[in-house]
Amino acid sequence: MLKVTILYHHPKDEKAFEEYYAQTHLPIAAKVQGVARLELTKFTPGPGGEKPAYYRMAELYFENEEQMKASLGSADGKATVEDLRNFATGGVTTLFGTTD
Repeated sequence: MLKVTILYHHPKDEKAFEEYYAQTHLPIAAKVQGVARLELTKFTPGPGGEKPAYYRMAELYFENEEQMKASLGSADGKATVEDLRNFATGGVTTLFGTTD
């Protein structure tokens, strides 16, 4: 299985990020066909209270590389990626990998 991990860096305004993410971005992303599984994480401080390295993480799972390319290359996939600039003010890091 192929996994795309999007690590969201800390936004300039967490409240604005959360509102846009829930009300606008996730409905756009939900239109992408072919995602086998989606996991969303909001990071919290560690046991010592330290600020996490990243703010949020989205993990999208695909059955294979062809499905990932078709999904992300679709009009809905492209719209989802393009929408990141509208709210991810801290930037994002995207990683691609396989699961064992």
